[in-house]
Amino acid sequence: MIWTLNGLRAAGVTLAVMVGTPALAAECIAPADPGGGWDFTCREVGRLLAEEGLVEGNVQVTNMPGGVGAVAYANVAGKRADDGDVLVATSTVGITQIAQGKYPGGIDQMRWLAMLGADVGVIAVAKDSDMQSLDDLLAKLKEDPTSVVTSGSSGAGGWDHIRLLLLAQAAGVDAIDKIRWVQFDGGSPAVTQMMGGQVGVVSTDLGEIKGFVESGDIRILAVLADEPISAFPDLPTAKSQGYDVTGYNWRGFYTGGKVSDEDYAEWVDKLKTLYDSPEWHEAAKASGLEPVWRGGDEFAAYVAEQEQQMAEISRQIGVIQ
Repeated sequence: MIWTLNGLRAAGVTLAVMVGTPALAAECIAPADPGGGWDFTCREVGRLLAEEGLVEGNVQVTNMPGGVGAVAYANVAGKRADDGDVLVATSTVGITQIAQGKYPGGIDQMRWLAMLGADVGVIAVAKDSDMQSLDDLLAKLKEDPTSVVTSGSSGAGGWDHIRLLLLAQAAGVDAIDKIRWVQFDGGSPAVTQMMGGQVGVVSTDLGEIKGFVESGDIRILAVLADEPISAFPDLPTAKSQGYDVTGYNWRGFYTGGKVSDEDYAEWVDKLKTLYDSPEWHEAAKASGLEPVWRGGDEFAAYVAEQEQQMAEISRQIGVIQ
């Protein structure tokens, strides 16, 4: 039998089905509405995976907001745990939520693929502050944890707060729950209030206050990164000052907990190839991210360490029991 176009339509078969549409080789779930950091992570990485020929066809982006990532986490754990074609954007914020019991399951529910970039945390003071160095700040907090009003753009128990507490903990400050914390709606408002004398220290992402660094209105006491960052290579890291603390607000991915070793390894390899490309480094820096790689087992261990640290500190300050 020879089918005509009209005959196909009459039979209820569309032309698109007959000739085929490009198969989507992968799906990236962004656990938030369009426009945010997780959405950017999916769309930019998905675009580059396709352009670099690392996947067949395009990467479908699905927005699944709710519960600061909890809805997507439950969906993958319950319905797509063994689906090797799906990856989910996440970040330090997601791990903080898991550590504080706000997700329907722990980190063992998923397989952690890689982080490709990060906003880098910094500890800043006003340019005329009497605290000239990180040691000065930590010595004050050690002597009297209430002596400095600290601030950032997250609430108590949020990531800006926790990374400051990690630093205090590394310095041997005993009563970290006594450190005074004020939340502002963003890093820039916190810096503005610091310059006006309302608070003494700001803990936030460098990307949020880059303009203040460039203008010289503030002094960065520490960058919470493994190495000096490309945009400001002269800024000292906490590690270079003897405090083994990083404070990345990283961007990365997980996949379902029952995904095969073969599919898992393939994703890690694809993401590493993408990370090594000049196109990713250019896209990351254009968006204010520092390219940083941790993948596979190394990344899974890093996530586990972060989750433990955050849970411990959250208990110490009374966010969780």
